[in-house]
Amino acid sequence: MAGPLDGLRVLDLSSVVVGPVCTGVLAEQGAEIIKLESPEGDLLRKLGGKGRNPGMAGKFLNFNRGKRSICLDLKHPRAKDVLRRIALRCDILVTNIRPDAQKRLGVDAATMAEAAPRLIHCSIVGFGTDGPYAGKPAYDTVIQGVSGVAGCFEASTGEPRYVPMLVADHVCGLIAAQQIGFALYRREKTGRGESLEIPMFENMAGFVLQEHLGAMSFRPALGVPGDLRVLSPEARPLKTQDGYICVSANTDAQAHGFFDAIGRPELKTDPRFATVTARTANTKDYFALRATALTGRPTAEWLDLFTRYDVPAMPYNTIESLLTDPHLRATGMVREEEHPTEGPTFAIGAPNKLSGGMAPPLPAAPRLGADGPAILEAAGFSADEITELAQHGALKTTTGETP
Repeated sequence: MAGPLDGLRVLDLSSVVVGPVCTGVLAEQGAEIIKLESPEGDLLRKLGGKGRNPGMAGKFLNFNRGKRSICLDLKHPRAKDVLRRIALRCDILVTNIRPDAQKRLGVDAATMAEAAPRLIHCSIVGFGTDGPYAGKPAYDTVIQGVSGVAGCFEASTGEPRYVPMLVADHVCGLIAAQQIGFALYRREKTGRGESLEIPMFENMAGFVLQEHLGAMSFRPALGVPGDLRVLSPEARPLKTQDGYICVSANTDAQAHGFFDAIGRPELKTDPRFATVTARTANTKDYFALRATALTGRPTAEWLDLFTRYDVPAMPYNTIESLLTDPHLRATGMVREEEHPTEGPTFAIGAPNKLSGGMAPPLPAAPRLGADGPAILEAAGFSADEITELAQHGALKTTTGETP
C-alpha cells in the first residue's frame, strides 16, 4: 500500500544525522528521496564506524534506508546545472548546508522560489539567521552545550556532560519533518511552496527552558530553575537483586501502589509522601527511598508485583538487549535482513502507523552514487549527456566507471 507522501520527490542535500533523520521520516511515509552526495560521500559513511565495505558503515545504513544516491562533484562547472535540473523536478528540498554555501550553489530558498514556486525548501541550520550566531558551524555536541542540555547534567551531577546519543540531531530532524508536513498542508490550500528554517539551537534551548524554567517563569522569580524530579541524581533505573528495573510512580495511586509492592504501606500516610505535592516537595527523600527499595528481589518478581499494583515498570535494556526485545521483534522494529551488498544486517523498522496505510518497508541504504544514471535519466538527461557527465568527472558512479 502506498504511504501518505507517495508521489512526492525530495532532494536531500543533507549529511551526517540531522538531515538524514528528516528525510528518513519522509521516506517512511512513501516519498522518493534523492540523496545527492559529494565524491567523498556523506561523512557518516566513514564516521559511522565499521562496515564490511568502505563507505558503508553500520550507522550510515541505519540512517539512509529507502534513499537513492547520486554522486556529483559540485566543484565541476557542469554539476551546478545538473543539480538545478534535479531540484526543479522535486517537491521538497532538504539541506543542512550553511546558507552562504547554498547561495554559491544556487539552491538557496530565494533562488529556488523564483524557479520553482511550489517547492518547499527546508534549511536546517545551527542557529537562526536573525541572531548574532547566524552562520556559525554546528554539530550535535556544540548544540547540546550551547542550548543548556549539557548544563542539565551539571545541575544534576555537578559535571557538564553530553547525552550519549545525538539527541539534538534526532529531535531537530524530526521537527524538520513535522514542519515540512505543515508546509505541505498549506501548499494544498495556497498552491505555493514555502521556505522553512529549522534552527537547532533555538529548538533545543526551547525544550530545556520548557522543562526547567519552572519557578523562574514568573516575574519576579518564585524560586530557582530546575525540575528536581528530573535533575535528581537518583532519577535512574533502580537496582534489583539481579540487575535493574525502570519504575515511575507519579500519581497518588501509583505511588501508593509502589509502597504496597515494596511492603511499606505505612508510607501512604507519611506526610512527606502521601500526596503529589508532598512528594514533589520531598523529592530528594522520595528518590533516596526508591533507590534502595528493590535490592532484595530479582527483577522478574518486581515486574510481576508492579503489574499487580498497576505501577508503571518495565525491564531495563542495554543497546545489545534491544535487538532481542520481544516487543520490538513482534512489531517489526528490529528484524534481520540481507543487504544486497553488505550481507546479513539488522534493520530498524518504522515505529508509527497510519490507519490509511503505510509505505512498504524501506529498501536498504545505497552505495555511493549507485542510482546516479537512473536519477539523471528520470530528470530528462539523455544517455549521451549522462556518459559525458561521467567522462568529464561531474558524475561519479558506484564503480567509478563510465555508465
